Amino acid sequence: MEKLIIMGGTKLKGTVKVSGSKNAVLPIMAASLLCDGQTVIHNVPRLRDVLVMEQVLQFLGAKTSKEGSALTIDTRGVNPQRITEVLMRKLRASNLVMGPLIARYGEVQAAYPGGCAIGSRPMDLHTKGFQNLGVQVSEKFGYIYAKGNKLAGADIHLDVPSVGATENIMMAASLIHGETILHNAAREPEIVDLQNFLNLMGAKVTGAGMDVIRILGVNRLRPVEHEVIPDRIEAGTHMLAAAVTGGKMKLIDVIPEHVEPVIAKLREAGIEVQEKDNSIEIISRQRPGPIDIKTMPYPGFPTDMQPQMMVLMSISQGTGIVSESIFENRFRHVDELRRMGAHIKLEGNLGIIKGVPKLSGALVEAPDLRAGAALVLAGMAANDITVVENVHHIDRGYENLEQKYTDLGARIVRVNNGFRS
Repeated sequence: MEKLIIMGGTKLKGTVKVSGSKNAVLPIMAASLLCDGQTVIHNVPRLRDVLVMEQVLQFLGAKTSKEGSALTIDTRGVNPQRITEVLMRKLRASNLVMGPLIARYGEVQAAYPGGCAIGSRPMDLHTKGFQNLGVQVSEKFGYIYAKGNKLAGADIHLDVPSVGATENIMMAASLIHGETILHNAAREPEIVDLQNFLNLMGAKVTGAGMDVIRILGVNRLRPVEHEVIPDRIEAGTHMLAAAVTGGKMKLIDVIPEHVEPVIAKLREAGIEVQEKDNSIEIISRQRPGPIDIKTMPYPGFPTDMQPQMMVLMSISQGTGIVSESIFENRFRHVDELRRMGAHIKLEGNLGIIKGVPKLSGALVEAPDLRAGAALVLAGMAANDITVVENVHHIDRGYENLEQKYTDLGARIVRVNNGFRS
């Protein structure tokens, strides 16, 4: 099992390129199942989650190949079959193949998906949406069975704006006769990117980025080439890395609009942020001031940035409050930050953080993807040496994270414990 050894105290300085979006590329990879032929996706990051999604597609009979950041998916040999729990449990987003398979083949059998243990993310919004489209859904022995012979567009109201359910329903409805109107849809930029991809294939989808999306079903979709948007969570993480280390960093290949909630909070904390068309510069000249955050669906402050922002709050001049309104189990990094000297008190879904002048190095474990990134940031901001274990979580969503920070002056080494993960 690999770990990162971090010698803290170095200010990050330089330019970093933001990789393609993990949360955009995964549904787009799944959407390639809607057509017959070779789809090429550009700006694909090298991540564990992308590799697992490739394995899911290969299991279904697709062929994949990678050249640089371009991923080619050939769906001409797809033969839908039961997707085993071994694959599904590796990746939450593996459930996104259900919508395309239902639309194109009329049925799917899949085990319940896995992913980070950050809280309840039930499949009921997905299955209710499918049922509204005429799909018969049953569950047995940990598998979801979905089959539909007479599918038709429908009015669908999501109880909460679920990103995954919005994407699954969009993909399913794109090949179903009639118009589907999806109310209370999630508004994330990744959903807009999926709409752009589907429309490039010949779909008729409008409204992504708003809370009502309309999908007019078509008879056939075609393979295309598409470039994935930059990863806004990676961008936000880099911005926080500059802020907590007192550094000066320029991010390129980024869409500033997608990280406005993070920019607003950094400025509130006294961090200088300069925006241009596709770049952001962060200059941290002093210890940050206190702030409060509340996680909300987009365009609110993203829950995926809460652990990283808590690191900044841990070294601020004052007391701040984090209100986590998305996932009930997203404070698993708190005990690890406490090991490093952070003063954090939890009360239900609230975290009360009293800033300290400096964190101290410690042996910590990454409990999930974003918490792991937060611990790397904490290690770079701390005195002495920090060892972050379970870094396979980090590899799920960040491409060459330690190398990018090493190039900016950080002192990070990846080593193997001698045990298999």
